[in-house]
Amino acid sequence: MAKQQEIVEFKIEKKRKFYIIHFELKKEISPADLKRITPPDAVENKFSSKGVILSGRAPIWFYGFLIHFYHPTKFIAVYEPRIDKAIIVETHSARYKVGDVIKI
Repeated sequence: MAKQQEIVEFKIEKKRKFYIIHFELKKEISPADLKRITPPDAVENKFSSKGVILSGRAPIWFYGFLIHFYHPTKFIAVYEPRIDKAIIVETHSARYKVGDVIKI
């Protein structure tokens, strides 16, 4: 059984209004691997009052897992490298709307 650090590596980058969660898959993952993956916790790491931008290459179901995991944050956006910006996909703030684009 593979350990979490052998499956995915997470890096947190702090910005003024949000945090970027960079991730890199270290191997081909399967849905069963989700049971062993624990992303950096926004509450424990004291950034749940900020937004989160997810950045990395992974299957769509892995992004679904991360979006659910970061639900307690102010907003969740997904980085789009083709435009070098992030698109908000979930929000708990009147200031940010789904579909808003954030320059990084």
